Amino acid sequence: MMIDNDSNGANSGHEIVRQGPITRAIVAIVAVSSRHAIPVLLLSALLAIAAAWYAANNFAITTDTNEFISPSLPWRQRLIAFDKAFPQRTDNIVAVIDGKTPEGAEAAAAEISAKMEARPDLYKSVERPEGGPYFNKTGLLFQPVEEVKQAMGALMRAQPFVAALASDRSLRGIMDAFGFVNRGVRAKAGTLDDFDRPIVSFSGALEKILAGQNPFFSWRGLFSNGQPPDKHELRRFINAIPVLDYTALEPGEKPSQFIRQTAAELGFTPDNGVKVRLTGLVPLADEEFSTVEEGAGLNAAITALIVLFIIWRALSSLRIVFAVAVSVAIGLCITAAVGLMMVGALNLISVAFAVLFVGIGVDFGIQFSVRYRAERYDEPDLLKAIEMSAAKAGRPLALAAAATTAGFYSFLPTDYRGVSELGLIAGTGMIIAFISAVTVLPALLMLLRPPAEREAVGYKFLAPVDAFLANHRYSVVIGTLGVALLGTPLLANLHFDFNPLNLRSDKVESVSTLLDLEKDPQTNTNTIDILAKNSSAAKALVARLETLHEVARVTTLEDFVPADQDEKLPVIQQAASALLPLFDPSRRLDPPTDADDVAAMLKAADAFTATAAAASGKGADDARHLADLMRQLAAAPEATRAAARADLLPNLNVTLNLIDDSLRAQKTTLASIPEGIARDWVAADGRARIEVAPKGDANDNATLARFTKAVQSVDPDATGEPVAIQESGTTVVKAFVEAGLWALLSISILLLIVLRRISDVLMTLVPLLLAGVVTLEITVLIGLPLNFANIIALPLLLGLGVAFKIYFVMAWRSGTTNLLQSSLTRAVFFSAMTTATAFGSLWLSNHPGTSSMGKLLALSLCCTLAAAVLFQPALMGPPRVKQKEG
Repeated sequence: MMIDNDSNGANSGHEIVRQGPITRAIVAIVAVSSRHAIPVLLLSALLAIAAAWYAANNFAITTDTNEFISPSLPWRQRLIAFDKAFPQRTDNIVAVIDGKTPEGAEAAAAEISAKMEARPDLYKSVERPEGGPYFNKTGLLFQPVEEVKQAMGALMRAQPFVAALASDRSLRGIMDAFGFVNRGVRAKAGTLDDFDRPIVSFSGALEKILAGQNPFFSWRGLFSNGQPPDKHELRRFINAIPVLDYTALEPGEKPSQFIRQTAAELGFTPDNGVKVRLTGLVPLADEEFSTVEEGAGLNAAITALIVLFIIWRALSSLRIVFAVAVSVAIGLCITAAVGLMMVGALNLISVAFAVLFVGIGVDFGIQFSVRYRAERYDEPDLLKAIEMSAAKAGRPLALAAAATTAGFYSFLPTDYRGVSELGLIAGTGMIIAFISAVTVLPALLMLLRPPAEREAVGYKFLAPVDAFLANHRYSVVIGTLGVALLGTPLLANLHFDFNPLNLRSDKVESVSTLLDLEKDPQTNTNTIDILAKNSSAAKALVARLETLHEVARVTTLEDFVPADQDEKLPVIQQAASALLPLFDPSRRLDPPTDADDVAAMLKAADAFTATAAAASGKGADDARHLADLMRQLAAAPEATRAAARADLLPNLNVTLNLIDDSLRAQKTTLASIPEGIARDWVAADGRARIEVAPKGDANDNATLARFTKAVQSVDPDATGEPVAIQESGTTVVKAFVEAGLWALLSISILLLIVLRRISDVLMTLVPLLLAGVVTLEITVLIGLPLNFANIIALPLLLGLGVAFKIYFVMAWRSGTTNLLQSSLTRAVFFSAMTTATAFGSLWLSNHPGTSSMGKLLALSLCCTLAAAVLFQPALMGPPRVKQKEG
């Protein structure tokens, strides 16, 4: 058969080349597909439709980064065993409630959790880890002895104030309560300066109410020593195990939305001084998917249009563009279905198979089509041109597909399940892409019958570059290798970011909330868990853990039993004997009318005016100011007083109820701890959980690494997120070393079998390795760390890089000179552009992990293309002789 070398190379004329079995088989397949175009296309369309239907109805994606790693590893087994022991800690929703006052946060947590408990269809369980009846009664017992004494002393001094408010929880009662200040001054129990703090505090609240603003007034300070509440008092939590709908793309959407909707309906909003945020494994997973999905449709549409435009620039024929696009689309549908059949659910790494398939599938299509255009320029007969294209392009395409598949399949034996599944799907996709390129594409070309080419296909304007590479090949090779070698010290600073949180967008609520919690050692979730055989064994471990410098906090069930109760309870009980009768419901007065409230305001104002009349100083001035504000509120429209009731009374009720509960504290033991709390710390088989929190920045990997090492020195079987982060990093590094070795070995053997020369194998692999080294060096220079997501650029470098290198080596072996002017370079250049466009769509993603993936993919592609187009021709030099490729 007449086989022509590249028409844009230096060689001309025709040469009879004996075809080998691979070439003959590909030519036969292409010929059959072309001669029976309609049956082939009908069958392909039916397969694509069936595959698309299957993929649409079985599509599933998991956003759990723990699932990236094989569950058979020992540390994963320990994590799985821990989750089985405490199943309520998995798949949870954590509502984080921050209030501008402790009362606001408490009221929100109590009311929202009550609404959630009434919906068993949405929640399996609802707990308040730091609140509810147990902590309301025992809260004081967890304070140091001196603080308990101070709190009870302050309450006893405020006894008249408490009595007035407890019996009359209204504006009238508030005014009467403040009236006791005047009685105390007249009885010489203190001066106005002594009572200045509550006077100023309440005056500030009335000023805001009169201005139409919510004062967010906390009554807690009036019954304590005046210290402002710390952030822990302003924060409450609700931990819920939701009923998940796995048929939805966001299984926890309904339970999460119910919490948000309930908070809004109850008025617990930022405008009202309460902020409700959701985090936990369920919101993290749901919002991870929504972040990936956000803008993905628009990006995909724009990317598709740009890719089609680039293909059109490469092929200069809308008919050929349509043929390539359809063949790639059919292959993508079939690959998606086959991939879902093989792995069940995609993960955030394996979902990138679509980008890889489009990138390399389009490459196969462009390679075949550009070769077809070159043959069509010399051969007017359409069928013969297609068959000649298969004869010349089929073998390099087959070898590229085989090498790419081998590169992707090299990840199958590794423990990095995320990339292993990507390798399985993408490797299988390469086989499907190749089959589509030699069946569907020729059939479409035959059916669409593109017109013959009017001019040769290639880049004649690159002749000076060809000449430069030919005349200075040693300088180019030595200079390029020298630059890469000089940059190798940079690899010592190659950084792998092991923290999976950095792959998530901190703009979404679940992540920003989690990062906020991790700043506080008391709420940090980056903790290590240890399972002791029983409570006695736990005590021994706790004693050792508390000596570690890297540990900030060690918590067990024992910590939910207050210490020094024998000293605290008598103090509380003494105060309770005097104060608890004040909370007797029989003492409650009937609610006042608005006129009653106005009368009480005027009475209190007159009392303050009279008391301050003969006094001077700040206390007296503040008392006169408070009297003036009381008169203004009395004279204001009734709506203003209604607003005052809404702003002041709910928090008052919460505070009084908490005081009532705390005064009823009793001796507390392990048996007193509610079952819901105990279940979080003691497994059903009696094993005791120990939670260990790190000292320092809990989101810093170096801190977590030291912390993990220290804790594992006490118990090697420790588990939890810090352990998972460190072990995952080790697993990933090991996986890529293993996969890299397997890939190099399998591709080398494949190339050696086909090329039959070690030197030609090196001509293919050296530029590939060079591109990989330079890519990693540049990541250090630009400060782009490797992570669990973007590291897939390395298998892509193997896949697409090997394909490009093979095309050039095969053309060089066939005797083609001036490679940059050839149609091959045109095909490689436009193929790289389409792939770069696909990667660019990832770069624009709102998801940081996906975006970093796009960045590193684009960078690796640029290095791969430069190595193939500029370095490899110089490395190969002029062809030895015209090889008879078969």
